[in-house]
Amino acid sequence: MASGWRYRLQALAGTVAVTVAVVALANHPVTQDAVASLTPLQAQGYANGALFNVVLTTLLVVAAAMWPLFKPRPRRILDVVLQTEKRLFLAVTALATIGYFDFSYRLPRTTLIASTLLFALALPALFLSIRQQPVDSSRVLLVGDDTDVMADVLDATDVPFVGYVAPPTVATVIDEGWAKVTNRADGGRIETRHLTDLQCLGGLSRLDEVLVTHDVDTVVLAFSKTDRNEFFGTLLVCYDHGVTAKVHRDYADHVLLSPTDPSELVDVALDPWDLQDRVLKRVFDVGFALGVLLVLSPLVAAIAVAIKLDSEGPVLYSQQRTAEFGNTFTIYKFRSMVTAAEAATGARLSAEDAGGVDPRVTRVGYVLRRTHLDEIPQLWSILIGDMSVVGPRPERPELDDEMELSVQSWRQRWFVKPGLTGLAQIRGITGYDPSAKLRYDVEYIRQQSFWFDLKILVRQLWMVLSDARSLVGTDDFDGQK
Repeated sequence: MASGWRYRLQALAGTVAVTVAVVALANHPVTQDAVASLTPLQAQGYANGALFNVVLTTLLVVAAAMWPLFKPRPRRILDVVLQTEKRLFLAVTALATIGYFDFSYRLPRTTLIASTLLFALALPALFLSIRQQPVDSSRVLLVGDDTDVMADVLDATDVPFVGYVAPPTVATVIDEGWAKVTNRADGGRIETRHLTDLQCLGGLSRLDEVLVTHDVDTVVLAFSKTDRNEFFGTLLVCYDHGVTAKVHRDYADHVLLSPTDPSELVDVALDPWDLQDRVLKRVFDVGFALGVLLVLSPLVAAIAVAIKLDSEGPVLYSQQRTAEFGNTFTIYKFRSMVTAAEAATGARLSAEDAGGVDPRVTRVGYVLRRTHLDEIPQLWSILIGDMSVVGPRPERPELDDEMELSVQSWRQRWFVKPGLTGLAQIRGITGYDPSAKLRYDVEYIRQQSFWFDLKILVRQLWMVLSDARSLVGTDDFDGQK
């Protein structure tokens, strides 16, 4: 079992060796004839002079696809095999796409078929031979902001920690000799595990550096409250570094956990999307946004003119919305309300979301809202990666805080990129029913897949067309029903 830079070196060198061997073997006349005898294809091996280009192309594609497996993390045997095969699928898809064009460095079809079969055997064997086994000696870091919670977490596990990261005030208390004290039934006191046994590796602001310096593969969270800036900031750092995050069940109200894990320390689902689905989802997002913007560009110009003629103020308005892990981003919409609509009342849900009439909505705004055309500028947010076509609808930070008062686990919605539409939207659920909205959003995260996204999108498009037809059949364009 290799660790640290040795694992990375072995993974990279092994991938190079496997790729060279696989392409050379797949290009051998015997292999070519065998593939040709099993398929309607003719043998298409390369001459030796062109073989270098083929190997180089294949190596770059395979290494890019396998890159996440180059990070040393404890993995079970089945996980290694499944992850390798999924990433091999991406590599083969990319090679087949390259092979569609008549490039001098493309793989012939017979070579690609033979290479795929050989890679399917060789790559899992490579990563199994150097894998890190999930044993107690893994590199685990304790991160928290409360000494009581940190002690509870220590009592819940026997895994040796490399140290802890905490705010300076907490670290100072621990360094002064703090230990958790428990009252006994006879009135005496017993001391549990001393946190002074652990080394302080820095504050929360240095978490990035600590993870890299100490080659941490698992972070155990010990926060008393899931504060947006600290708790979800720590989750985001773990996500960026590919580090597993665990949390004690008693302090996991706001995180997305595995529903089948019975242990005290449970994995946090930092990335519910599989890499293959995530890539496909992103490609679809970009294609959908570009296509719709091009098709609707004449309509966009007409809407801009109508807004300017209907009321004073800008064509677009912007708001801050909550993104993944509690971050914020700027969202744009066509202005559908009077200028400075919230100057007196502040941020609040529109009465239209509850089926009522919102006097702040303009005549043109009423039409835009009924037909959902006010959402068109959000396609820009999809193009730059702030949003997706399908996902939980992003709320304003102020409204997030209000909804969390009634739904404690509201922040579970933050584990995927927000979307233009979502499961809650096609079920007719708005922010006026936050518990139902959260239930559908979490259901979407659990069932997430590219095909599930397509089903939601088709349903949403049908609803948009139905709303447009119903609007055409009425003369009410002033928002008064």
